[in-house]
Amino acid sequence: MFDSFVIGIAGLLCLLALIAVRVPIAYTMILVGIAGITLQSGPAIVLNQLKDLAYAQFSIYDLSVLPMFILMGGLASRCGLSKDLFRGANAWLGRFRGGVAMAAVAACGGFGAVCGSSTATASTMGQVALPELKRYKYSPSLATGTIAAGGTLGILIPPSVVLIVYAIIVEANVVTMFAAALIPGLLAMLLFMLTVALYVRIVPGSGPQGEAVPRGELISASIAVVPILVVFGIVIGGIYAGIYNPTAAAAIGVFLVAAFGLIMRRLSIRGIGESLLETARTSGMIFLILLGAELLKIFMARAGVPQAAAASLQDSGLSPMAMMFLVIVIFLILGCLMDSLSMVILAIPFFWPVVAGLDYGLDPGELKIWFGIIILIVVELGLITPPVGLNVFIINSLDRSVPMRETFKGVMPFFASEMVRIGILLAFPAISLFLPRLLI
Repeated sequence: MFDSFVIGIAGLLCLLALIAVRVPIAYTMILVGIAGITLQSGPAIVLNQLKDLAYAQFSIYDLSVLPMFILMGGLASRCGLSKDLFRGANAWLGRFRGGVAMAAVAACGGFGAVCGSSTATASTMGQVALPELKRYKYSPSLATGTIAAGGTLGILIPPSVVLIVYAIIVEANVVTMFAAALIPGLLAMLLFMLTVALYVRIVPGSGPQGEAVPRGELISASIAVVPILVVFGIVIGGIYAGIYNPTAAAAIGVFLVAAFGLIMRRLSIRGIGESLLETARTSGMIFLILLGAELLKIFMARAGVPQAAAASLQDSGLSPMAMMFLVIVIFLILGCLMDSLSMVILAIPFFWPVVAGLDYGLDPGELKIWFGIIILIVVELGLITPPVGLNVFIINSLDRSVPMRETFKGVMPFFASEMVRIGILLAFPAISLFLPRLLI
């Protein structure tokens, strides 16, 4: 037993070392998992596990929703819905000081409602909004920082790929998780827009006032947003109303977006093909990470590492809220090393049992929901924190004229805004639980 535990600790250190040198997380977990199980029990056990492990993982019905939502986001980006969103938001907000940046935040939130991916949201909205922000002479740090931070709304505004994976790991209901994420997501949009409003007043000249559009343009731009609202209402509204499950809702969403694109002649056969290939690549990456996580979980469980970590934390004497703060800090550190999805898959099996064993005044079902929303916000911060900051890298690839340090500088006010939101949700769990309670 002692030897197995030592092997587990060594495997954990190897895992962190490989992640630090940028070995892809899926390959890292598969390598460490297979090596660890082989050292513990021999190669025959590994072969026996691999015989049906992949099928057992990939045949989970709830996972079928992931490719559908990814495909819906890919089709939406190629249908020009992002341009319509930004145009509509800018028509209403652009006249205010810092209004174009606020419009970019609103458009990011709207696109996240049909996408489910933060990196896709940042990339798509960056191509649409960055040229306008530059045209109005916004400071480079604010322009790029706004899009990078706004992109994080993609994994919080439902539907969310990361939230689906979290729900599968902790065996929570996907519908209630989507409901729980909606109000915190809208709160994030409001706080981001408030952050922009304060920033442009504290730093004069960073975000000039735009032009008021004519009434005809305002009406036209508002009408252009209607298809997005219709898709969101049918997909998410149908899920909340219990008309259909998330998988069926995602399929309906794909059909609606594709039909809109084809009818309006915005979507070509080539665009559909590109969306399908993108969906296959992204889904394959997620499934490979899930397989690696399962192998790693088997290895670590045999070594007793999660049990020892849980026992150590529970015996530490920390109060439930102090434990939550510790978990948040650990996730913030992990966010500097890996992407959000990998963080959730790798770390949640370690920390959820610890949190579940503490008294937060919530029943187990509500604790899953509240903890999931808190962790989702924390892992989205990893998208804008150095040295990884995937959204920052994406924005930098779209505009090489802005040094990456300027973009990191630009996201810091939004990082502070997110810490305020975490504090609010920690202090008032009812904000996350209001809509799920209505669904019960």
